[in-house]
Amino acid sequence: MRAFFLASSASLALFVAGPASAEPFAARFDGPTSDMTVSSPGDWLPGKIVVDVKDNLSEDEIQKLGDELGITLVDNSPDIKDDGKIEIAEVEPSRIASLLAKLRGDPRVEAAEPLGVMRALFTPNDPKYTEQWHMTRVGAERGWEYACGQGVTVAVVDTGIACYDEQGFMKGTDLAGTACVDGYNFVGKNKIAADDQGHGTHVAGTIAQTTNNGIGVAGLAHCAKLMPVKVLSARGWGTMADVAEGIRWAADNGAQVINLSLGSSSKSGVVENAVKHAYKKGVVVVAAAGNSGRSVGYPAAYDGVIAVSATDRNDAIAWFSSRGPQVAIGAPGVAVTQQTICEAGKNKCEQWGVFNGTSMASPHVAGAAAILVGQGVTDPDSVRAVLQSTASPKEDKNLFGAGILESGKATIHTHWAHVGVRLAALFALALVVVSRIKKQGGSVEKGAGKWFGALLTGVGLLPFLPLLGIPARLGGMRWVAELAMRPLGEWDLLFSPGLHRWLPLASVAPAFLLTTFFFNNKTLRPFVGGVALGTAALLVQIGISGETFFAMGSFMLRIFCALNALGCLWVARMSLDAKRS
Repeated sequence: MRAFFLASSASLALFVAGPASAEPFAARFDGPTSDMTVSSPGDWLPGKIVVDVKDNLSEDEIQKLGDELGITLVDNSPDIKDDGKIEIAEVEPSRIASLLAKLRGDPRVEAAEPLGVMRALFTPNDPKYTEQWHMTRVGAERGWEYACGQGVTVAVVDTGIACYDEQGFMKGTDLAGTACVDGYNFVGKNKIAADDQGHGTHVAGTIAQTTNNGIGVAGLAHCAKLMPVKVLSARGWGTMADVAEGIRWAADNGAQVINLSLGSSSKSGVVENAVKHAYKKGVVVVAAAGNSGRSVGYPAAYDGVIAVSATDRNDAIAWFSSRGPQVAIGAPGVAVTQQTICEAGKNKCEQWGVFNGTSMASPHVAGAAAILVGQGVTDPDSVRAVLQSTASPKEDKNLFGAGILESGKATIHTHWAHVGVRLAALFALALVVVSRIKKQGGSVEKGAGKWFGALLTGVGLLPFLPLLGIPARLGGMRWVAELAMRPLGEWDLLFSPGLHRWLPLASVAPAFLLTTFFFNNKTLRPFVGGVALGTAALLVQIGISGETFFAMGSFMLRIFCALNALGCLWVARMSLDAKRS
């Protein structure tokens, strides 16, 4: 089997292991982190199996299952509730095949397999470059005027992130301005998911490094929040059980995007189930295609995952990049410069590593996905579609998928596509309401209030603000510009993206609420009518595009949009008819 191991910024870290029965291979750390030789496990941990039992099984039922088979099933992370019921068992190697056959045929079991290992996928590099050519290549500068991932949480399921300034682990100086939410350490089974290797911090930096602070380098979605989920050890490997639980934990604890710069040449039903779990919850899952130079590894090859290959500054495929029909898109993965740690992250020591690997390509796409989510494209399939439709096309789909990532183009396209459809819907619905009022012998309320309300809820008060070059220069006040650029129905994306899946503001509720208080107010009633009209236009756009992940499913999204739009039009007609006063 092929296996990928993680090393520091000054050494080659692409290793090819022999068959599973071969002796474990060794990787040498020659960089600043360490210069000792360490041994890694093979693709499987001897004498251990992982069992993914049905989520509704009680502890007694799990124990009974183990007793029937003569094994002890132990919860992989006993402190985590609702972790998908992933159990570990130590068994005699001679019994593994027969036990797995019985487990896989048991209706109480979703998946069972030897406890496999995943590894981070990167190869360190030639001498360090001082310029982030890769940010320019994906059009970051153009996109930053429109969006930067405000309000979105990206989980980095990796070796951890230098997000901590306690218990001996220090937050990197160039991450000081990046918000980190609570994470979890599945290796140490504690809440401190600090990076003691360096890979995770490098990956996280590409996604959301603090930007425009006069220190170090920039991050693509630098307004996003980082969620550190440590599943790989200081030696760069971790079990598939931990990876699976890390994915589930991130999805269950508020991540909208998950980056997986890790992988294996072997399938894992446990990890695949975790990916499906995240996908069903509306989480965008992005993964490195692999560094084997051959077929796409796992989890990148699973359905629902955006598999990313690596390209160089000449837009050629990297020699090490895995390839195949599962590749969705290519992104820069050669000579990628980012902050990383040294001395196991136990102090302020940091360095600017220049790494190669699909591990470095994947976070570019994860960052681009975070920006789109912040713009209201919250459905995972829609995120993939936008990224692929705006990519620079390349002929060989097995190498590049739809092409090379163009984050700036995707961001700009999304902004203007939304504004265009919403404006068209607003004017069309306004004509319908005015026509209806006049047909019934009424007259339309005068005053600017109705237009203010319609713009506020339909397209945003200042959707053309990016053309003035203002948003990217507001620093900590950028959120004010973001509010002005988007309609009321998307404001919850900036503060509680998880709430947006219920569309509380993009519904008839605000119009009904305002009607309750202000319908009898002659001055404010036109504003209420405008709010209702604008909300109806927004609902038309959401229903047509289908880009929003809705808690009750895509079919119900359109039903929700249609019913609420009709309710809004009724409020608009009642509020804008001057003769009803």
